[in-house]
Amino acid sequence: MLLNQPSSPAANGGDAPAGDGVVIDVTTRDFMKEVVEESRKRPVLVDFWAPWCGPCKQLTPIIEKVVRAAKGKVRLAKMNTDEHPAIAQQLGIQSLPTVYAFVNGQPVDGFMGAQPETQVQALVDRLAAASGGGDIAEVVASAEAALAEGDLVGAAEIFAAVLGEEPANLKALAGLARAQLLAGDLEQAKATLALAPESAANDSGLAAVRAAIELEEAAAELGDVRELEARVAANPLDHQARFDLALALNARGMREEAADHLLSIVRKDRAWEDDGARKQLVQFFEAWGPTDEHTVAGRRRLSSILFA
Repeated sequence: MLLNQPSSPAANGGDAPAGDGVVIDVTTRDFMKEVVEESRKRPVLVDFWAPWCGPCKQLTPIIEKVVRAAKGKVRLAKMNTDEHPAIAQQLGIQSLPTVYAFVNGQPVDGFMGAQPETQVQALVDRLAAASGGGDIAEVVASAEAALAEGDLVGAAEIFAAVLGEEPANLKALAGLARAQLLAGDLEQAKATLALAPESAANDSGLAAVRAAIELEEAAAELGDVRELEARVAANPLDHQARFDLALALNARGMREEAADHLLSIVRKDRAWEDDGARKQLVQFFEAWGPTDEHTVAGRRRLSSILFA
């Protein structure tokens, strides 16, 4: 596509691009060598910018930081479109900043406008994972960080890229399923979990997502939260209403309140429904994860009741 790109004089008189090989300035003349040919060895991000562009000034330090942190797995080529407009015109770029990712000589991904660091990180991680140039554990960790920050799309894309390299990566499977669940795609999350090998049935990460899915399905069958709250207010000893309310509150992310109601049942009637409140609370802990603040606090409170 760019093999016959016409040349134009370089701003630096045709000298080699400035930079350290990881972050460079690129011209029309050396675009073929520094971007297209280089992208056959490793992914290359091209940052199309201009001196008058305010959002460009916000984005450039972010994208440079993320690319440098990738330690050579990805290159950043910065192109001043005021001085070198031909490539941007050929690609149909109409707004700045625009970032294109080149792999194997072709643009395959990118974005327009200034983006937060998490979005840029997600793009770099996807490229590194898809090209086999990144440490898988590091890429998975970055996806988990994106998930924790609420970037469901970015996290899902990184997890999917990892699975493209390692289909049996259990952390990536669990992460992708959790991202899908949080996005409201329950069926897709279940389908993702089904890809796990039978030998991984007891994997803690997969078990946590499985428990979260079961809780989501159980909550979907409950009545209105306000109706359940009214039933509990009318009869504090209506353990079934309180139990159902705990499930409904958990489905809405109200973990502390959900735990409060189950702990109340355990405190008042440990034997109710064959120790059902405690068992449900344990499932909450499994779904929330062992390091979640509500899991830690809930386990401590449960122990104080059981061993008082």
